[in-house]
Amino acid sequence: MNPIASGRLSKMLSSDSVPVEYSLPIGDTLIPMNQYLGKKMRIVYKGEIRCSYCQRKTKKSFNQGFCYPCFQKLARCDRCIMSPELCHYHQGTCREPEWADAHCMQPHVVYLANSTGLKVGITRRTQMPTRWIDQGAIQALPIASVSSRRMSGLLEDLMKQWVADKTNWRKLLKHEVTKTDLPAERDRLYQEVKQPLAELMRDVPDERVDWLLGEKVWEFEYPSLHWPEKAKTYNLDKTPEIEDVLIGIKGQYLLFETASLNVRKYSAYDVTLMLES
Repeated sequence: MNPIASGRLSKMLSSDSVPVEYSLPIGDTLIPMNQYLGKKMRIVYKGEIRCSYCQRKTKKSFNQGFCYPCFQKLARCDRCIMSPELCHYHQGTCREPEWADAHCMQPHVVYLANSTGLKVGITRRTQMPTRWIDQGAIQALPIASVSSRRMSGLLEDLMKQWVADKTNWRKLLKHEVTKTDLPAERDRLYQEVKQPLAELMRDVPDERVDWLLGEKVWEFEYPSLHWPEKAKTYNLDKTPEIEDVLIGIKGQYLLFETASLNVRKYSAYDVTLMLES
C-alpha cells in the first residue's frame, strides 16, 4: 500500500454539496475522502497522542483530544459545554472568561434535526450546517434564535420533555432514518413550550428568545456505496491497525465493510494512512 499521510488525526471537514464532500486532516495533509469510496485503506495508530491544545504527549485522550491538565483547566472542556444549561459564567466562575465571551456569550440557534429520528439541539449560526453534517442529519431546521449558549441550553432542556436530544449511533451507521415534517414539529413544540418558557423567562430577564418562522429546511445526502448491515466500530486503542474497504462516510464516521471508525473520537492520535495502489 502507498503511504498518503502521517501525523495527528483531526475531525473531518465537510462542505454542503450533494453528496456531502469530506476531507480528512492528518498532520499537515488534507485528504479528499469521497474519491476513495470502494478502495481498500490501512490506518495505523503509532501509539502516540498529542494534546490538541498544548501538544503535550499524553497516554490517554480526554474529551476527544486533550491531555488531562488541559481537560481540567480549559473552559471548552467544562461540563457546561455538553450541558449548556449549567453555564456558570454569570456567577463569575468560568475557567476562561475571554474564551467564553467569544464562544458562549454569543447568539445561538436552537434547531430540530433528523439523524435517526427527531431531536433538538443547539449551535452557533456560524456552525450551520457543519454541526448537522457532523451529526449525520438528513434534515435540519433552525427554530429559535437566543441570546447566549446558556439560554440555548435552558430552552433545549425545556423541549426535551417533548422531543429527544440524543442520536442512536447504531441506526446512524446503518442509515435507518426516514424524512419527517420538521415545520409541523416546530409548530407543535411552540405550543407545548409556550407556557413553561414564559415562566422560565421571568427568572432570566436579561436573556432573549426569538422564534424563527421563515427558515428553510436543510437536507443532506451522504457519500455511500451501501450502508453497513451491522453497527460495529473500530477501537484504535485495541486494534491499532485497520485494513478495510471504505464504503461510505457519514457524520464523523468512516464506514468500512467490517466496521466503522469514529474519527472525532480519535482526534490527536498519531496515525499513518495508506491506500491500495
